[in-house]
Amino acid sequence: MFTAPSSVGPVASGRDRQQMNIVVIGHVDHGKSTLIGRLLADTGSLPKGKLEAVQAYCARNAKPFEYAFLLDALKEEQAQGITIDTARCFFKSSRREYIILDAPGHVEFLKNMISGAARAEAALLLIDAKEGIRENSRRHGYLLSLLGIRQIAVAVNKMDLVDYRRDVFETIQKDYTAFLQQVHLSPRFFIPVSARFGDNLCTRSAQMSWYGGPTVLEAMDRFEKEPAGREKPFRFPVQDVYKFTEEGDDRRIVAGRVETGTVRAGDEVVFLPSGKRSRIASIEGFNRPPQTEAYAGQSTGFTLTEQVYIPPNQILCRADQPAARTGTCLKVNLFWMGRQPMVIGKRYKIKLAAARESVWLREIYTILDATDLSMDSRRRQIERHDAAECLLETFRPVAFDAVSDIAQTGRFVIIDNYEIAGGGIILEALSAERDSISEHVHRRQKYWQRSRIRPQNRSDRYKQQAALVLLCGPPGVGKSEIAKALEEQLFDAGRMVYYLGLDNSLLGVDSDLQTTDERDEYIRRLGEIAHLFTDAGLILITTISHLDDYELQAIRTLNQPYPCLVVAIGSHRLAQSRPDLHIEKPDDVPEVIEKIQCLLTREHYLLEYHL
Repeated sequence: MFTAPSSVGPVASGRDRQQMNIVVIGHVDHGKSTLIGRLLADTGSLPKGKLEAVQAYCARNAKPFEYAFLLDALKEEQAQGITIDTARCFFKSSRREYIILDAPGHVEFLKNMISGAARAEAALLLIDAKEGIRENSRRHGYLLSLLGIRQIAVAVNKMDLVDYRRDVFETIQKDYTAFLQQVHLSPRFFIPVSARFGDNLCTRSAQMSWYGGPTVLEAMDRFEKEPAGREKPFRFPVQDVYKFTEEGDDRRIVAGRVETGTVRAGDEVVFLPSGKRSRIASIEGFNRPPQTEAYAGQSTGFTLTEQVYIPPNQILCRADQPAARTGTCLKVNLFWMGRQPMVIGKRYKIKLAAARESVWLREIYTILDATDLSMDSRRRQIERHDAAECLLETFRPVAFDAVSDIAQTGRFVIIDNYEIAGGGIILEALSAERDSISEHVHRRQKYWQRSRIRPQNRSDRYKQQAALVLLCGPPGVGKSEIAKALEEQLFDAGRMVYYLGLDNSLLGVDSDLQTTDERDEYIRRLGEIAHLFTDAGLILITTISHLDDYELQAIRTLNQPYPCLVVAIGSHRLAQSRPDLHIEKPDDVPEVIEKIQCLLTREHYLLEYHL
């Protein structure tokens, strides 16, 4: 690699060299790829023969050579002349190594730009001197603010097209500085450049002697490297739990990546949002010597002194440090890129640290037009390319941090129909008077058209109280067999009873649910169906595997005002809620049926036992 003579500071070498990610963004055709291509060429960072090969290709095809061609690796980019994905390239200065992210500027590819900018520590934003500040120039500035990128240099490119005029540069500098101040950004540098001719990239331009600031390369070297995050509280989103069985190896390794902080063997840790605790027994790694410490940036694994069931979507924290926040209501800043508007009440998916959870747009506070920063608090949906401050609600509690505290666990993306449709940052956790399910039940009760037959009339006629009997436990313990036998025995005794089997549900109202990602929608529908049966005065029996506290709470809420009795068969995952009956070893089905019937009689659900 060639080291440019204009780089700033003493030469670093070997393991002391820093590495920094910088994203280059700007409106389409404002010269991002040209600037990067010229920067690579002028620093000698291209593979040997690459420049000559591209020049020869252009000559053979009667095309004028452009430095942007050095980055056009995708055929579609060459055909359309726009950057579609985020290209990555590498070069070195005397101070550090750089990973340059060439983010797309076209409005249709904003989500690709965000995915690139989210990995960046600093940004170089280009504005065409001749075209001036465009709509996307403002939008990109706002997105940098939204993503928390504070180190920014603005390159006013194509100064050759305006005869290198100082007044043109200073007008753009004044206007764009005023805009960025409104989104709480203060660029460190404004640099007049001509990427095509190399002016003020690595060497100073003789055409712009009136400019006394740094070159682009010098500005990049003046950016400060973000700290590794070791001094922040420990955050470890759990990706998976690996179990070993061969040759007597009974380890269960909790695997993931340390986002911030450090942890040592022997430290007490807590999993959030579940609240389960244990201690680090060992720090594991593939094909590397044993460690006693893991720190920010490492992908690693841990074994625990006490084996606990670790639910999905957990963040591991140290018990002696400030913990991540947990909750279901998140106040956020969000940028929407979906083809369809984001609407209140529709189910989406949020990816936040370790969490992959269903989420709803609960309330819109304000919507900001990123082109002119006008505010609108009356809209009821978020349109494509809108930025909004809003309230999101998740189905289960999630663990997170406010982005102002720990950015790594405070950023999220929204999935709609298996595509990234939005992204943003968490401002704070909020508490709602009612969650979405409770609000739905409240509206349902308000507008439900009741028959003139009262629940007490049905109870008197059927000699029973309506209830949902829910059998939970792991698969393969005989829940369905017990539920069917219970239904038969109660039916033979003259009870109004129905067994709702999982297969019946999937073949009927749930035939459109195909993946486990939609389990919470199945839970919601189960609660609604249960309410129909219990409102008709029946005892409904059903089964569900791996029921957790949040799912049980949702079913109970949806089944209101009728009760839900929980019978745990074998092991269960309920921690905050206790089963009404726990059958540890369901070996004798008639005995299990008798215990459930005794429970129903004791709790006065069977008012008169008759044959």
